[in-house]
Amino acid sequence: MAMPIRLSQLFFRSLREDPVEAEVDSHKLLVRSSYIRRAAPGIYSWLPLGLMVKSKIEQIVREEMHNAGAQEVHFPALLPKEPYEESGRWEEYGDNIFRLQDRKKADYLLAPTHEEVFTLLVKDLYGSYKDLPLQLYQIQTKYRDEARPRAGLLRGREFIMKDAYSFDIDDEGLEASYQSQRDAYERIFQRLGLEYEICAADAGAMGGSKSEEFLAPSAIGEDTFVRSSGGFAANVEAVRFEVAEKVDSSNVPVAEVHHSPETPTIKTLVDFSNSNLSRHPDGEFTAADTLKNVVLKLVQADGKSRLVIVGIPGDRDVDQKRAEAWFGCDVEQATEEDFKNHPELVKGYIGPAKDGKQFLGLDTESKLEYLLDPRVAEGSHWITGANAREKHVYNLVFGRDFDADGIADIANILPGDPSPDGSGELELARGIEIGHVFQLGRKYADALGLKVLDENGKLVTVTMGSYGIGVTRIMAVLAEENHDDKGLIWPESVAPADIQVVPTGKDEEVYTVAERLTAELEQAGKTVLIDDRAKVSPGVKFADAELIGIPKILIIGKGLANGEVEIWDRVANNRQTVNVESAFYQLLS
Repeated sequence: MAMPIRLSQLFFRSLREDPVEAEVDSHKLLVRSSYIRRAAPGIYSWLPLGLMVKSKIEQIVREEMHNAGAQEVHFPALLPKEPYEESGRWEEYGDNIFRLQDRKKADYLLAPTHEEVFTLLVKDLYGSYKDLPLQLYQIQTKYRDEARPRAGLLRGREFIMKDAYSFDIDDEGLEASYQSQRDAYERIFQRLGLEYEICAADAGAMGGSKSEEFLAPSAIGEDTFVRSSGGFAANVEAVRFEVAEKVDSSNVPVAEVHHSPETPTIKTLVDFSNSNLSRHPDGEFTAADTLKNVVLKLVQADGKSRLVIVGIPGDRDVDQKRAEAWFGCDVEQATEEDFKNHPELVKGYIGPAKDGKQFLGLDTESKLEYLLDPRVAEGSHWITGANAREKHVYNLVFGRDFDADGIADIANILPGDPSPDGSGELELARGIEIGHVFQLGRKYADALGLKVLDENGKLVTVTMGSYGIGVTRIMAVLAEENHDDKGLIWPESVAPADIQVVPTGKDEEVYTVAERLTAELEQAGKTVLIDDRAKVSPGVKFADAELIGIPKILIIGKGLANGEVEIWDRVANNRQTVNVESAFYQLLS
């Protein structure tokens, strides 16, 4: 029979005040209830209660990985530079990884992820199509040098992930492996009691042909996603809009340049237009009638950069994440130095016009690429900069007066925008990423030479999938979703114990009955935390019980004189007085 968890012996100390560095509820409560303690920014020590919850999450993950046919392995966190250099990610990761050298000046890193070493392990041991399909996984600590670690376990520098990888001989096999992992993820999150949304995602630096994120909807989430009533769901980075259909411009007057003093912003331009020009055919001019031309600096992993200009409707802004996903690199706003180097760019009055007479695109000598938002339809007319200080051009028609070098779908998405698949209007929501699945394809296998012999004895490149779950992040998400103003309320599947027994008062019989019921519950297969601390007031015991968050609490106190105890259901926020002899059976149900 297992022994109960005794609070008198547990390495535990609750806090009544929130830690000063904590910003979100999960961070505050996990520290105050003695689950974790901060060791450094983004780095946490795990206390016994925290390890109990984490191990239960890991056990659910392991069970469903095994049900999906994956086998567990374990790699070191300290890895040599060479595999990441071969894949190109030693440079791609930039400042986001921890790099170090040994005493012989050899380069190493603390692994942010393990695609390379999984690939090399399979390459080392397998060489035939008969060895495949194969799915491997590990639960391992990862390290990323977050510039601004925040929110406790939600964004740290050291965290625990489950990462799985599939290896198949062909794309059909990859599709089957991908689906088995995707199904396993749904089972995992359902068993954990997590609300989640499966969103199409951008593969980013991981590469590959298909990518989906599992997001837990949350107001504090760092990821924005969109969804429609018809079932479309995607991370904002992955949303792609079709180029707008051509419109008739035959009745649009010839483009004209107007002196527009002190109008460097969209707002000032709209106000000027409404005050000084004839009214818009549909009423007043709005920001949607203007074309905002944004100068962006695209910064590659090797530090090289170039400028591009993107025209977007003036009622929208550049979405940083969408821009970086579109261009595949870091994206920054052009600096004052950049404008000095390109005097043809008149800040605040940039447009696709060469001068006030000819609308032929930017001066070709500038060699700057000019891209347009896909919403800018051929034939549509705009108010935009005339590339001259305090001058704007009106009725500038795309396709008649100016052209573009291509499109850039990087503007922010607004509520009510049509879904790309036609399934209704989009609504925006925020979420926390708890899982991500990728069809990597042959990117890493090609880079690292993972080939096997097929049925005809020909060497073929293996195709791969990658599947990650943030174990410690899930613990924080569960804490975010399951608490009240007093403390945590864990789902039964991950709570550190099934039942907490709280004897109160000085009567010896109270503690005798508490010990008896604890032993009976343990013998019946329940795990019990008993608050057997002597000389601790009932108020402190109740406050700690609320903080710790075990969903069912048995209170044994002065009511015992009448043969009664209380069962406190933290999930339902209900306290019920019951006969002491029936309490055991009610707690088992």
